[in-house]
Amino acid sequence: MQDLRDAVVSTLIEQQEQGGNISVMVADSTSTSKIGPFEKAYPERVINVGIAEQNMVGMAAGVALSGQVVFTANAAPFLFARSNEQMKNDVCYSETNVKMLGLNAGFAYGPLGATHHCTNDIAIARTLGNLQVFAPADASQAQAIIRHAIQHKGPVYIRMDSDKLPVLHDDYHFIPGEPDVLAQGNDVVVFTLGTLAHEALAARDHGCNPTVVSLPSLWPLDELAVVELIKSHKKVITMEEHALSGGLGTIIGELILKYRLTQPLQAFGIPAYEFTHSSSRAALRRQFSIDTAGLVTALKGPTIAAAREAANEH
Repeated sequence: MQDLRDAVVSTLIEQQEQGGNISVMVADSTSTSKIGPFEKAYPERVINVGIAEQNMVGMAAGVALSGQVVFTANAAPFLFARSNEQMKNDVCYSETNVKMLGLNAGFAYGPLGATHHCTNDIAIARTLGNLQVFAPADASQAQAIIRHAIQHKGPVYIRMDSDKLPVLHDDYHFIPGEPDVLAQGNDVVVFTLGTLAHEALAARDHGCNPTVVSLPSLWPLDELAVVELIKSHKKVITMEEHALSGGLGTIIGELILKYRLTQPLQAFGIPAYEFTHSSSRAALRRQFSIDTAGLVTALKGPTIAAAREAANEH
């Protein structure tokens, strides 16, 4: 079990030791980012701007112009809600070398309610030009994405979780755009966003046998690899701790439409035009059927049975 943030910080230290020329900016978010070990090792390379997210992103762009690789690390809901203009103009439009960590995405701040839930970051990030968009499923994937982000010259957004989770990969090699097949199954392929991969994999312990695919790279994305996965199955399910408008379900739906595929799509996430409420993450996942129980119900439900019967008839 490992917290993705711990994996990120240890990788930043590793890369700085190897001459990475890295700086980290936080917005009164030293504890949220768990940046302490990096700050202890390199105190001159951590800048806390206070509760001033817009200044943080603008300053990060300026520091990046001096030749440094700059990471911003703060809560995802405030990165997108408060710093959207600076992300768009100072980072993406200007193509500055800034890597933005969106911490505690999704329902991580469960009891604090809709003001603290980040359920539209992928939808926004997908519309910002020049921006690579990633969402690791475990610590190993997070480390590999951080190493890639440091080597890549240009803007990056990384959607981060705050739970301690099992490590799914023993020896993981990250290729931008490549879907990550975590388990091979039969009729149904389940695409997951970030750490919901763990919920999907757990369904295999309940008499279900879906193919489980994590998409750690939302942009760039190897469309043809995803299309081949869809073509080799009879039904597609997506799971995301994100709004259904503009997120993973939309991405997969667009590919089904673009390549004229016939597989039915069932998308699980937060319905459009709906605010979430204050509750635990587990309860919110249960409400929107983006947990193991919800997936098991979908896999064993009548829609799947009907799809199989129709396939058998042909």
